[in-house]
Amino acid sequence: MAKAIQPSKLFVASCMALLVTSLSFGIRAGILGDLGKQFDLSASQLGIIASTAFWGFPLAVVIGGFVVDIIGMKRLLLAAFVLHLAGILLTIFATGFSTLFVSTLFIGMANGTVEAACNPLVATIYPNNKTTKLNHFHLWFPGGIVIGALVVFFLSGMGLNYKVQMATMIIPTLLYGYLFLKLDFPVTERVASGISNAQMYRSLGTPLFIVIFVLMFGTAITELFTGQWIEVLLKNVTENAILILAMTAGVQTLGRAFAGPIVHRMSPTGVLLISAVLSAIGLYMLAHVSGNMVFLAAFIFGMGVTYFWPCMIGFVSENIPESGALGMNLVGGAGMFAVSIYTIFMGGFYDSKLSNALPAGASLDAYRTAAPGTAEADAFAKAQAVAGPEILNATLVIPVVLIFAFTGLYFYMRNRKKPDIAIA
Repeated sequence: MAKAIQPSKLFVASCMALLVTSLSFGIRAGILGDLGKQFDLSASQLGIIASTAFWGFPLAVVIGGFVVDIIGMKRLLLAAFVLHLAGILLTIFATGFSTLFVSTLFIGMANGTVEAACNPLVATIYPNNKTTKLNHFHLWFPGGIVIGALVVFFLSGMGLNYKVQMATMIIPTLLYGYLFLKLDFPVTERVASGISNAQMYRSLGTPLFIVIFVLMFGTAITELFTGQWIEVLLKNVTENAILILAMTAGVQTLGRAFAGPIVHRMSPTGVLLISAVLSAIGLYMLAHVSGNMVFLAAFIFGMGVTYFWPCMIGFVSENIPESGALGMNLVGGAGMFAVSIYTIFMGGFYDSKLSNALPAGASLDAYRTAAPGTAEADAFAKAQAVAGPEILNATLVIPVVLIFAFTGLYFYMRNRKKPDIAIA
């Protein structure tokens, strides 16, 4: 069986699965406003729908983390294929809030299942180069967002609706399902190393794991909430808000492709500290600049969030290896769960900011659905231009806190003796 394992093919198939995950993110971010108009949904309802993918993700990734060692990574990935396909088709044939909620939940669970299986798979097939290969694997997340954002931009320009845009995900979904069905899989690294369940669970209670678990809340919110809502928050600040998402994701893709030398030279904690600084600067600029300067802000922000997710997962795999697949998946699940809660909260907060920017006593729904060119529609557009940057300003607090947290972690890890751990 060992001879049948083909690491390079497994890695390619894993990247294809993550590409579908990121396409769902990029396309959903681009069509969120259209879904609101098509089904007459408020920002709060859109926030609930968008957040569903983020809490569906941790639900699946945590469950997957507990069972992956038992049922194997192949079965998890075939389940992800079924969930992805069902979620895509349900979105295409959605009839309103309820069906959009269920379809997004399925896609979120599929995305989480991909992470639950592929993160330990990459760590298992590349045991001596974990963080670098996890960065290479995770470059397909922003890479897919670029593709998804451009799909939305061009197909929308051609007058093709959200159904056609979602349908573009079907072919890569069928492709990764076919690839995984054919390939043989190794057991997880923890199982192969003979680390007991008791050792695994003890490692989850160590202070270092708890700190990373909590910090993942902030890194995930900074990266994923901003990306998912960028089209809504900046659509009245720039005419091409979806291209801001594409630029940010493009920077992430290139950065992760060249992660090896950077992580080797600076260490994961040093990279995370600089990432927090750049994220704060970029987010501040996104909230305060306009015109072409928004693209510079997006570039800086993209540089900031590039290494957050893979370096956090890689940190756990390298510095707390006894935690195995469960440790990586719990950290990933924590990040997505935090994003889901934050997205729900900020959807309501965004509605309140819109209401405050409209005339006293105005009906938010009436202004939201006003015909283009009317005084109400113009007033609503101005309210959006005010409310979006305020949401970004509120979110800015998070990377600022991360700067202090990662500074402390950097000096702690520099002084910590870990002779048996090698930074990949």
